[in-house]
Amino acid sequence: MKTVRIVFILASLLFLQFKSYAQAVDPAVADKISQVENNMLKSIRIEGDAPYSIQQDMQDNHVYGVSIAVIHNYKIEWAKGYGYADDSLKIPVTVQTLFQAASLSKSLNAVGVLKLVQDKKLDLYADINNYLTSWKFPYDSLSKGKKISTANLLSHTAGLNLHGFEGYSSTHAIPTVVEILNGTKPANSPAIKSAYAPGLKSEYSGGGIVISQMIVMDITHEPYDKYMYANVLKPLGMTSSTYTQPPVNVKPALLATGYRPNGKEIPGKFHIYPEQAAAGLWTNPTDLAKYIIETQLAYEGKSSKVLNQQMTKLRLTPYIDSQAALGTFVTDMDSTKYFSHSGANEGFRCIYYGSFEGGNGVVVMVNSDNGNINNDIVNSVAKVYGFKGLNISVTRKLVNVDDATLQSYTGKYAITPKLIATVAKQGDQLTVELTNQVPIKIYPETKNKFFIKEFNGEVEFVTDDKGQVTKTIFYENGHPNEALPVK
Repeated sequence: MKTVRIVFILASLLFLQFKSYAQAVDPAVADKISQVENNMLKSIRIEGDAPYSIQQDMQDNHVYGVSIAVIHNYKIEWAKGYGYADDSLKIPVTVQTLFQAASLSKSLNAVGVLKLVQDKKLDLYADINNYLTSWKFPYDSLSKGKKISTANLLSHTAGLNLHGFEGYSSTHAIPTVVEILNGTKPANSPAIKSAYAPGLKSEYSGGGIVISQMIVMDITHEPYDKYMYANVLKPLGMTSSTYTQPPVNVKPALLATGYRPNGKEIPGKFHIYPEQAAAGLWTNPTDLAKYIIETQLAYEGKSSKVLNQQMTKLRLTPYIDSQAALGTFVTDMDSTKYFSHSGANEGFRCIYYGSFEGGNGVVVMVNSDNGNINNDIVNSVAKVYGFKGLNISVTRKLVNVDDATLQSYTGKYAITPKLIATVAKQGDQLTVELTNQVPIKIYPETKNKFFIKEFNGEVEFVTDDKGQVTKTIFYENGHPNEALPVK
């Protein structure tokens, strides 16, 4: 049985105070901001739900700090911070507050790598070992004699293991890039190697992006963060951003503290990520919006601060499958194409979208492991601004289920031997609680199928002719995970 990926997260914490900090805006834009703030749209809504505010959404999602930037007609129309960058110290989020960009780092990394291609210092399609000098990729039988290219690395088509990284606390020894690649202490991740032959499909690998980081360092003979600032961040105007891990010459008050879903602070306030290309960028939505706008203009041949039009179009072209391009993902949503990426580091979640045409986009960053609010904000921005395809909110209608039927669904169900789902009834409301998690409400859309508001999840109760539950099916994004009753 496939291990369920559902994580039911609802924790209790005291949200003491709410403040917002924004750039000065004109009245027309202020009205749009108000509309966005007061009409949050969950991806799953119940028919008849009243509009709710970003303040309420932050409380519901147990998020201390949020930062947003909205791009309209190739300009940053507004940027605004909400809540606290550090709750214990009551340091507010401002538009200058830096968050960990997590996997959004991969998008800017691709710009830096392709700058080397544009400067004819790197062949995008040649064997990566032609450029690696400090370390060599250990080809084995799993690669089937095929060589890995830098294009494979950037598009996650290299057939490599290692999805992502957990980082290191400030009290831990920090490994070198070579130690990370080899999986040797003090690295806390396994060695990066082949899982299957390159070029077969796109399967996300942060490990492959770390190899591209090593390529940059070996070609330029510079520290990765220094190369990226001088050749990518500074030319894009992202002068508040840094790949340095941990950041130096940055006031501590500008660095957001990461939090768990229960509101507990990450030890040391945040993790350190020597896997800089994959997860190491510190930035804010305003700086990321500059990257998005430059990409849009370069794609149209109207700017070339780092990459020219040809290289930008190449970067935004899916390499093997229909979505995975070079450092970003391309989706066609309601006949509108977007390039985008999401990110998840310990204590941080973020997402961005940029349109191919029209110069529109949005960036959201939060200092929490709970990123549900990111989609709510994107939905709201998309509705207010008419960004086609980005509002994915769906309204569902509840049905009445009698008390006896609800009671018959209660009990324990084994998803795996160690992962038990407990279905309980509180009044006329069913809840589901996974092992070591907190209960979450489920809502009936048919007599035996219930949905979850916080994410695209469903719970289906399968019964026999006597009405006894024979199994329960938990769905996440349509993927089923069966669970049997625990006797």
